[in-house]
Amino acid sequence: MTPDNISKPQYSLKKRLMIYTSLFSILMGCVLVLAAYRIALEETNEILDAQMKNLAERVAKFNPEAVNSQFDHSKHYKEQDVFVDVWAYQNNADLTHPLNLLVGPVKEMGFYQHNSNHGELQTYIIPLEKLQIQVSQQKSVRQNLAIELAINMFLPYLIIMPFAIWGLSYIIRRSFEPIEHFKSELMQRKPNELSPIPHDNYPVEIVPSIEEINQLFQRISIAQHEQKQFIADAAHELRTPITALNLQTEILLKQIPDHPSLLKLNQGLARIQHLVNQLLNLAQQDAFVLNHEQNSLCQIDELAFNCIEQLIHLALEKNIDLGIERHEHVIIQSQMSAVHSIIYNLIDNAIKYTPVN
Repeated sequence: MTPDNISKPQYSLKKRLMIYTSLFSILMGCVLVLAAYRIALEETNEILDAQMKNLAERVAKFNPEAVNSQFDHSKHYKEQDVFVDVWAYQNNADLTHPLNLLVGPVKEMGFYQHNSNHGELQTYIIPLEKLQIQVSQQKSVRQNLAIELAINMFLPYLIIMPFAIWGLSYIIRRSFEPIEHFKSELMQRKPNELSPIPHDNYPVEIVPSIEEINQLFQRISIAQHEQKQFIADAAHELRTPITALNLQTEILLKQIPDHPSLLKLNQGLARIQHLVNQLLNLAQQDAFVLNHEQNSLCQIDELAFNCIEQLIHLALEKNIDLGIERHEHVIIQSQMSAVHSIIYNLIDNAIKYTPVN
């Protein structure tokens, strides 16, 4: 088997939409967390930078003296905790502090990034004539604050997301109900029911498919009608010449009664004439079915009498006594064409398999 002939596994479009919608919702939640973290971090940096700058300017305004901040590595600092250091240029020994909190002399005031023994620091520095003022804060504090804000922003989404996924699944199921109704419409149809499917109650997305199916039904109906009409026309056209040949053969048999070839010819023509009659009966029955024949009152004895009239010549050829005795009328509720076909076939088989005489 070639790869092109291998059938692909079937899948449910409804389930696929539910899964993809759920995955998309989770992905959007992750994107929301990252976006919330970035926004919170930027806002936090902006606010805390402004506070650090304001604090450094206030310290510089009131003739500060040398001050060294104390860092406790066992303490968990928060966003309001900053380290204020004021040190003199002449006392460079402060720069060798084991915690490495101080930044070397700078020429311009502003923010500087500084790596200490306890992580990266965001530092605002104001260089004075004899002193340098710096206000520092751990960047990890800001990152933790941004994470906390992002989680707080994402928490409502995390709570609502299961209900949102359930709601989307319900909407998808409801949206696929017309397809289920369409499937039920096709399953409930009878084999010979080729009437158009009304598409007024279906969404516009599947209306083109319904119209194509209706056109297919129409083409099938036309093809069936043409096929049945061809059978009826062919049987009707063959009936006359076969009857004429049968008459001519019977005339020849009267003149040469024991000629074996004429006897075989007569038997063959009888079989052909019988086949043509069956084709005509089949075409007539199909016409009734095509026109949706309804049940009606059928007189059994009258139908049997008509069938005997059609088959009496076969009984006479085998010298079979074929007749009917009518004592009372028998009436049933059924399709007349079907009952006629049943009785005709019963009598035909009885003649066919009954010995001569």
